[in-house]
Amino acid sequence: MLIADARITPCTQRLQDPSWKFARAQVPQLEGWLLTLTDDDGHAGLGYAHAIPAITTQGSGARASLEFLAPRLVGRRVDDIGALVEEIDATLNYNASVKAAIDMALHDLLARRLDVPVHVLLGGAQRSRVAQSRILAIKPPAEMAARAAALAAEGYLQLKLKLSGDTALDAQRVAEVRSAVGPAVALTLDPNQSYGAKQMISAFARLERHDIALIEQPVPAADWAGLALVTRSLPVAVEADESAQTVHDVFRLVADRMVDVINLKVTKLGGLRRFLQAVQVCEAGGVAVRVGAAFGPALLQAMSLQAASVVRQLPHACELGEHLHLLDDPFEPLPVVQGALTLPGGAGCGIGLRGG
Repeated sequence: MLIADARITPCTQRLQDPSWKFARAQVPQLEGWLLTLTDDDGHAGLGYAHAIPAITTQGSGARASLEFLAPRLVGRRVDDIGALVEEIDATLNYNASVKAAIDMALHDLLARRLDVPVHVLLGGAQRSRVAQSRILAIKPPAEMAARAAALAAEGYLQLKLKLSGDTALDAQRVAEVRSAVGPAVALTLDPNQSYGAKQMISAFARLERHDIALIEQPVPAADWAGLALVTRSLPVAVEADESAQTVHDVFRLVADRMVDVINLKVTKLGGLRRFLQAVQVCEAGGVAVRVGAAFGPALLQAMSLQAASVVRQLPHACELGEHLHLLDDPFEPLPVVQGALTLPGGAGCGIGLRGG
C-alpha cells in the first residue's frame, strides 16, 4: 500500500478564444502539469497543477515545485494523506496550485484503490447535480451580449460578467447582456479588483436596475476595509475571491463578516483538505460558499465537482464548466447538461485519460 512512482507530464491547452481576458491579464493558452501517482499494486491517482502567472505561477515554476516535492511522496503509504499534506505544506511556501495537484492525486489514488468516489473520502455527497454559471470575458458590449444569449440558450441560468473598472463601459456591458438574456438568467459581476470601494458603490447605482445577484471581488485583494464597506453599503451579495487565498484569510473574512459569500477553489487553497477546512469555517460563521472557476481540463473540474458535492448549501451556481472553452483536453468528457454538472459514476474523481 505504498506509492511507488510519481510522474509529471505537461498539459498545455489552447483556448477557443485566444483573446480571452479579464481585468488583470489576457490568457492566450493555459499551461498546466499532470501529476500521476502509482501505488505498488498498479492503481493510479491523478492531480493537476495549473500555471497562470497572473493568478498562480509561471509554467516552469510549477514544474520545478512539483519536481522538488514529488520525491517525498514515493515510498509513503497511500492512506497517509493528512500527514503528507501537512509535510508538503511545511516544506515549500506558497505554490498553492502545485500543492493542490499533490492533494488531488493522493485523494484520487486512495479512492481508486478503495473503489469509491472521492466525495466518500470527503464525507459524502449532499447532491449529485450542481448548477453551473459561465463566464463572459471582457469584450465590447455587443459581443458579450451575443455570447450571453448563446449560453442562455444552452440552459445556463446564471452568467458572470467580467468587468474592467470603466464604469460607463461596464454599465453598457451589463445593460446589453441583460437585454440579450431576459429576466430569467441571474447575472453576477466580477471586476477582478478593478474598482475602488466608493467607485463600486457609485457604479452600482447605474447597475442595480439590471437585477444583479452578486458582485465578486470588486476591490483590490488587500483592501479589506474597502471590501467590508462595499458589503455594508450595497443591497446585493458581495463575494470575496482574491482576498480569500488561504484558510486563515477565510477565517478573518468570516469572523469580521466582511462579505456575504466566499469563492472557494481547490487550486487556490492548496487542495481538498484545505478546501474542506474553509467550507467548515464558512458554514460555522453563516457565510455562503460558492465553488469558483479554476481554469483547467476536465480532470480539475471533476475533482472540484467532487468537492462541491459535499458542501451543505450552494445558494449560487458554481463555475466548473469553463473547461468547455479549452481545447486539447486529454481527459474523458465532463459535459454540462442544461446548465448543470452531474457527479460521474465510478471510483476516484470519476474520469480518466482518454483511452486510458
